[in-house]
Parts: sequence; structure tokens; C-alpha cells
Amino acid sequence: MTRSFRYVVLPALAPAAFFLIASTPVEMLGCVNRGLMALGIATVSVIGGLILAVKSRLGRKRGDPDAAWWALSALILAIPPAALLVLA
Repeated sequence: MTRSFRYVVLPALAPAAFFLIASTPVEMLGCVNRGLMALGIATVSVIGGLILAVKSRLGRKRGDPDAAWWALSALILAIPPAALLVLA
């Protein structure tokens, strides 16, 4: 598994799933179900982003070369909660 796949593509699945759910018609999933699924994805994304941000910070202190990749992953995971605030 390459670094770009592990640190960019896998975290990018959360924003992709969020925008897929947010763009589905209300008749397909229902308003409440759509909102709860989007909120769940955003919550998991926030928790994962915080964990990765802490991991990046600790890795930077230790001189870990993957610390910048963890920070990039944390930024990618920040997209769904930001979009939730904008769309709400």
C-alpha cells in the first residue's frame, strides 16, 4: 500500500461518503435518515481527524517522516464537519 493511498485516498472516503449522502434526494433516504447519516460521518471524521492531528504532533516532536502525511490526513478528515456547518 503506497503512502498516497494510505494517507490521502483512504481518508478521502469520508468526504466522498458525506457528499454522496448529502446529494441524494430526500425521497430516497428520508430527511431524518439522511441527516443522521451525514452527522454520523461528520462525527467519526472529527474523532479521526483529532486522533491523526495528535499523532502528527507527537510524530513531529519525535522526528517521524510520516508526520506531515498524518497532518494531511487530518486536514482531509476536517472537510465533512466543515461542510456540515456550511450546509446546515
